Amino acid sequence: MAALKHIERNLERWAMLVFYTMLVATMAIEVIRREALANSSIWGEEIVRYAFIYLAWIGAAAAIKDRAHIRIDVLFHYVSSRIKALLYIFGDLMMFVIAVIAFYWSLDTVTVSWKFGSVTDGLRISKVWFLMAVPAGFAIMMFRLFQSFLRDLADLRAGRPVNEGQRLFD
Repeated sequence: MAALKHIERNLERWAMLVFYTMLVATMAIEVIRREALANSSIWGEEIVRYAFIYLAWIGAAAAIKDRAHIRIDVLFHYVSSRIKALLYIFGDLMMFVIAVIAFYWSLDTVTVSWKFGSVTDGLRISKVWFLMAVPAGFAIMMFRLFQSFLRDLADLRAGRPVNEGQRLFD
């Protein structure tokens, strides 16, 4: 049970670490190959591109979990904690609806790629693995939004201040 809690708490962090390490290592290898050996590969560019795409989508889900997305919160300074909680719940619900729609439409691209067997130019492997970054990102976002909704609802019922997440600037 403790292992599941650790995974749930740190899933995005570890996934982002893997993709970021893959991105930086591949980019460094390709720069060295290009500058020192006057040779580069098409697969290196693809790995960096697709690692960055996964990193961005998983990072978006991590930001939802930590409520760290950029937002304009001027209104939140002038309302009660109850109204603030209701506004966060409303925002999470709206984002959940958008995520469901985006998840549905992003699966269409994946199924078309699967149906026609498209492959990447350099790696020559199925594009499905890379196109899955978008629906996977939205699926994790939906999971994190659901958790956020439940947390905010519990805080609202208990009269606790809502989790406002992290602030970039104070």
